[in-house]
Parts: sequence; C-alpha cells; structure tokens
Amino acid sequence: MAALAKAINAKIRSNPMLSYVCTTHAAFVARSWRAYWIQRLYLEPEANKVSQTDFWGPVSNFGIPIAAVLDTQKSPDLISGQMTAALTVYSLTFMRYALAVSPKNYLLFGCHVVNSCAQLTQGYRFLSYHKWGGKEKAALNALDKGAEAGKESAPSK
Repeated sequence: MAALAKAINAKIRSNPMLSYVCTTHAAFVARSWRAYWIQRLYLEPEANKVSQTDFWGPVSNFGIPIAAVLDTQKSPDLISGQMTAALTVYSLTFMRYALAVSPKNYLLFGCHVVNSCAQLTQGYRFLSYHKWGGKEKAALNALDKGAEAGKESAPSK
C-alpha cells in the first residue's frame, strides 16, 4: 500500500500543475498555488478571458439587483424613496454606458436592466404606500383584523 501511495505521489509531483498537492509545507503550497494563478491570470491574460474586468465587474455588480429583487418581498414602509431614485438613475446611466463602450458589455447591460426593473418596482411600491393611500389601507386592515380577532376570542354567553 505504501508503494502505491509513493507511486501516486511521484506521478502527481511530476505534473507541474498538480505538484502543489503533494508538498508538505503549507506555506510552500500557498506560495506555489498563488504563483501559478498569478502567472495564469495576470501574466497570460489571453489564456484566460475570465480574468478580465469585463466579466468580474458585472458579476460582482449583480449583488445590487439581487438585493433589490429580494427587497421586493419586504414591507413597503422600509423602502427609502431617495435611495430608490438614486439607484434607478444609477442603473439607467450605466445601462447606457454598457452599450456605449467598445466592445459592448452585455453582461453589465443585463445587470443594470434587472436592477432598473427592480428599482422601478420598489419606486412604485414606495409611491403606492406613502403617497397613494397604501399606509392608510394597511392601518385599516390591521384594525379590522384586530377587531375580528377580538370578536372570536370573546367568551360567548
């Protein structure tokens, strides 16, 4: 069994990409792994297109629309009208920017389309709740539910 492990270990060490697996020092492992990826991603950018900012920028930027879509399930009294307006303008501006640059960045454009739709939905919810009587309707519904609960829990004679 030990001979088999040694043979596998030697085979792995002979492969420059997999040699980090068999090293015994953790610092060397981290250094060799880090050096490999630095060389791979930054010194040979034509070898790996995923390392470029036109991919990672929009991918990391998708956190904003994901949060906005998840916020559509929360109560409308938590929505900030000023922040919603600012994020809507931001998304509309960068939608235009994503198509104005060369080459066109469709991933960034898609990110801001989703964010614009989510922010416009949030804006509608904000206006509906704060300006168009939604707050009063919610208060009346809460009173009606409280009255019904009180009637049900009252002892009957």
